[in-house]
Amino acid sequence: MAKIADMQKANISHIKKSDLSSVLDVFSVDDNTIRIFDSESNIVFPGFCDVHVHFREPGFSYKETIASGSASAARGGYTAVCTMPNLNPVPDSKENLKVQTDIIERDSLINVYPYASITVGQRGEELSPFAELTDAIAFSDDGRGVQNEDMMREAMARAKAQGKMIVAHCEVNSLLFGGYIHAGEYAKKYGHKGICSESEYSQIERDLKLAKETGCSYHVCHISTKESVDLIRRAKAEGVDVTCETAPHYLVFDENNLREEGRFKMNPPLREKADREALIEGVIDGTIDMIATDHAPHSAEEKSKGLAGSAFGIVGLETAFPVIYTYLVKEGIISLDDVIRLMSVNPRKRFGIDIENDFSIWNLDSKFTVDPSEFLSKGRATPFEGLELYGQNLLTVCDGKIVYKKV
Repeated sequence: MAKIADMQKANISHIKKSDLSSVLDVFSVDDNTIRIFDSESNIVFPGFCDVHVHFREPGFSYKETIASGSASAARGGYTAVCTMPNLNPVPDSKENLKVQTDIIERDSLINVYPYASITVGQRGEELSPFAELTDAIAFSDDGRGVQNEDMMREAMARAKAQGKMIVAHCEVNSLLFGGYIHAGEYAKKYGHKGICSESEYSQIERDLKLAKETGCSYHVCHISTKESVDLIRRAKAEGVDVTCETAPHYLVFDENNLREEGRFKMNPPLREKADREALIEGVIDGTIDMIATDHAPHSAEEKSKGLAGSAFGIVGLETAFPVIYTYLVKEGIISLDDVIRLMSVNPRKRFGIDIENDFSIWNLDSKFTVDPSEFLSKGRATPFEGLELYGQNLLTVCDGKIVYKKV
């Protein structure tokens, strides 16, 4: 049989699942997961799925575009992503959503599924017309928490009627006090304004109560606190239809890793060691269903103003698997089977995203140093800059077409 190295060299434009067994040493399919190994330490994963990315177009194409974002995703082994609605125009109507879907159809290398906003303009004052936003994957006001409890209750009722999910950024504005990093020891030591953990978990607690009351399918974005993990664990035990995600940086870093640079500023912020440990435990016991990147590119200028002045957000699509593999798999914390569940199977199942002839081929022994200047994303801000990671993507195939090939 041909080796993966031969497959790399071949000028192949379309590959079908049925063809894989003729070019790889081992081929097995189990419940839509594909794992293929050969003697050169290469592995084939089913296409990763990220339910939380920002591709910035329309409205902010100087930060990222559908074209550059999807190229970045393909390099990271992703063949499906869900794009957040903080755009211009905000996808809060059928017409505004079509502006985005037209660009996706024209420019995307992979499958991109846009969210519609929960509220008009994401202003939290009036619900979007859910019934006409059937082309959206789900509803979210990511970047803002819905502050009004009655409004969120009604949003959940409407989403349930549409057979859609509410995907929530949970944050209580009245508890922020101008903070921009975690309200912990680092903030105290260096005189920074802090964001308390309660601003996240208290809104999660409210929403879990509403999800139980309404029967809505509910998904929590980028959880970062130990209290959030505990609340979601208990809600699942009570039968609430809830899932959640966290991001690689929350599993690997905490406030002890902070530096006075904008590339360490994200929302929610890096929390305490106990929070990171609770998140890892949540991943291990299944409380946390998936890993998403919250890929949020900004311009170099917007990220050049330190912790206090920089915009919130980092990029993550091109480093997600290498970070998880290096810090969690190689350390024996989770397995490659867990990675498949967290980064492909679970997000696809929860969000109803099929997989068709989608996979990526990785060399797990290949070591590299993270150099943001090599990213395909327009964004360069990453807390992983300069780290040595294991795992390089050799090839990504989406819908049977090669969408990334390592040069």
